[in-house]
Amino acid sequence: MRVFLFIVLITLFNNCGDDPADPTVSVFQLSAMRVGTVNILNSEVNDAPVGEPIICTFSNALDQNTVNTSIQIVDEDDETIDYSLSFFDEDKSVSLLPVDDLLENSTYSVIIGNTLKAADGSTFSGFSQTFKTVNKPLTVISSEIDGQQVGDGRITDVSFTPAIKVTFSEPITVSDIGDEASIVKPGFKNSPTVSQEDPNTLVFNFEEAIEGYQKFRFKISSNVSVDDRSFEEYDFEFYTKLDSTLKFPEISDEELLTKIQEQTFKYFYGFGHPNSGLARERNSSGDLVTIGGSGFGLMAIIVGIERGFITRQEGVDRIERTVNFLANQANRFHGAWSHWLNGNTGTVIPFSANDDGADLVETAFLVQGLITVRQYLNDANEQESSIIETINTIWQEVEWNWFQQEGDSWLTWHWSPNFGFEINLPVRGWDEALMVYVLAASSENHSIETSLYNEGWARSGGIANGNEFFGFTLPLGVEKGGPLFFSHYSFLGLDPRNLSDTYANYWDQNIAHSKINHAHCVANPLNFIGYNPYSWGITASDNQDGYLAHSPTNDIGVITPTAAVSSIPYTPEESMAAIRHFYYILGDKLWGPYGFYDAFNVTEGWYADSYLAIDQGPIVCMIENHRTGLLWDLFMSAPEISEGLNKLGFTY
Repeated sequence: MRVFLFIVLITLFNNCGDDPADPTVSVFQLSAMRVGTVNILNSEVNDAPVGEPIICTFSNALDQNTVNTSIQIVDEDDETIDYSLSFFDEDKSVSLLPVDDLLENSTYSVIIGNTLKAADGSTFSGFSQTFKTVNKPLTVISSEIDGQQVGDGRITDVSFTPAIKVTFSEPITVSDIGDEASIVKPGFKNSPTVSQEDPNTLVFNFEEAIEGYQKFRFKISSNVSVDDRSFEEYDFEFYTKLDSTLKFPEISDEELLTKIQEQTFKYFYGFGHPNSGLARERNSSGDLVTIGGSGFGLMAIIVGIERGFITRQEGVDRIERTVNFLANQANRFHGAWSHWLNGNTGTVIPFSANDDGADLVETAFLVQGLITVRQYLNDANEQESSIIETINTIWQEVEWNWFQQEGDSWLTWHWSPNFGFEINLPVRGWDEALMVYVLAASSENHSIETSLYNEGWARSGGIANGNEFFGFTLPLGVEKGGPLFFSHYSFLGLDPRNLSDTYANYWDQNIAHSKINHAHCVANPLNFIGYNPYSWGITASDNQDGYLAHSPTNDIGVITPTAAVSSIPYTPEESMAAIRHFYYILGDKLWGPYGFYDAFNVTEGWYADSYLAIDQGPIVCMIENHRTGLLWDLFMSAPEISEGLNKLGFTY
């Protein structure tokens, strides 16, 4: 063998007439050489992988018949290594795969003789390249957790004290692993005890219980080293099973509904802005208050009085403070309020770059609350009579018809003193904004023509759906109904039970919408964790990445308690099942100082710690409408609302 190498090298020298390691002197050239992905051409390589092919790429297509006799792989003892051949890249590249893996930490040479030819007859001047292999990395061959094989899909229902078995490619000991293995999630780490099952297999037992219904990651860090072998961090995700123990003592369903209303009511009364009494946008908003959510909060004050959470005088005092602030301090634009205000000064806080003026939809939700409060107050009481007068003044000052731009057959959502109608968003159905047209038609001083409702809001019948989803026919709206708040916001006051017009029966609409939302969660077509008949409800809310209008057609795995809870008039059995589940089973994660936290996504291991006014308000109000119809009865008793509904062609 040594004689052969000597002859080859002499031949290479004679034929090249130059440096025999330079492949560029021949027309037929070697352009690349690598082992696996490691380049070895004209390089001193000490980390070539084993078990990988040697790839040689040439400038010309190869004469395949000359390759096997012209290219050799030899080890440091000059022993020839057998290999198999394959060609690719239009025969310009050849793969040399050793029959047996190359040895670790060993030196090899690839020798290409001058008998190699190209397909066009060109000859090769000859070349040799030496490289050294690295130790094989330590890898994980297989693993399982509580008997479930890792790699066979999503791992669910893992116990709170799991056992994880990991088999490695090489022998490993307990001392080798040290403290480099753990179960982790953000802000949490749990370390195991480790035992040896066989030379290549370790078992990790976690004796400290981990949280139920949560996403975790098992991790072995890259700091592990055995016989100088590298180890790439190994990890996998898994979900623990549901902890079905009751988190709170059982009470009757009626008591539970009252408890939820009372706890949620605290968001608006105890956490309401101390100066204006308006509702903060969310529990982290400081002085930023929200107009639509404040309308919901005013209605919640009525519920608080009637349920005995506060006295009537306490409620009236709060209402008076809020109404006077809205009348005397809050910025208004053609009678309408902005989306956000500063609760101390009443000045606008822009909702977006061009949204620093009127928001007609938020204004409608506020006026819905104001009218409901007005109907509740007693004009025989001097204080309450004064509030009634103020409410009448400020709601009749809203110039609904001014928000019809010239040439449009609809109302426009926003107007800014700085940007005018630049946002140019039409208020057109079907969505949450039906209340805008009901109030605009009901206005004594700034009423709209009926045609705006039919041509603008109803889009001349374009709001119709009529398709069946999960066995339920949806009269109006987008596929599968959209977010559930469509059936809540305008219907905190507007009673859908016998409400119909040319386009729909609104009780049927809202029931179908809610049933479809529930059925989607039961079907769970995207296979999210935590969806089932008693854990459902998709609507706009916070999520792990921010805020989104979630719906069955925009589903990212987020369940929002207000969706199912506020649908209780439409789906009493399904909603009550969700309420029990959220409170008794998930209460350690979902229940807080103002009732249910905003949302959760088990698939992403995320539970909100936030509250939003527009999500808390419907919980208080729609539970009350389900129980007594109180807010529906009050709002519908307003004479101007009857006139407006009649004008739009409603029966009720």
